[in-house]
Amino acid sequence: MQCDVCQEKIEDNDKFDYLGKTMCEDCYIAALHRPRSCDPAAVSSAVHSRKQMGHTGTQGMTELQKNIYEYIKEKGKVEKDKLAEIFNLSPLDAEKQFAIMRHCELLKGMKEGNTIYITTF
Repeated sequence: MQCDVCQEKIEDNDKFDYLGKTMCEDCYIAALHRPRSCDPAAVSSAVHSRKQMGHTGTQGMTELQKNIYEYIKEKGKVEKDKLAEIFNLSPLDAEKQFAIMRHCELLKGMKEGNTIYITTF
């Protein structure tokens, strides 16, 4: 049997059924705990923590997060759906990175027509 999300082989006793899909444990957990970029409590906590540590800009971010931020800053805005492709990430990993930087008020989303873009704060 194969995971419908990541295509990894899974045993019958290690499968999880969720929303009509058969998943491995990792994909099941990821489906249940999706990152929420719009989370006022997370924003407040991240901003407060960064302030206490004296972090400004991309200080305290990973190299990947710094690269994403600098790329978007240089381009002005990037289609949200393209972020994963540009940085060779899974859609879930791209969403996680965006959520972290959104909580730190480094990046934000904006909608133009039917397209969602990511831009700097």
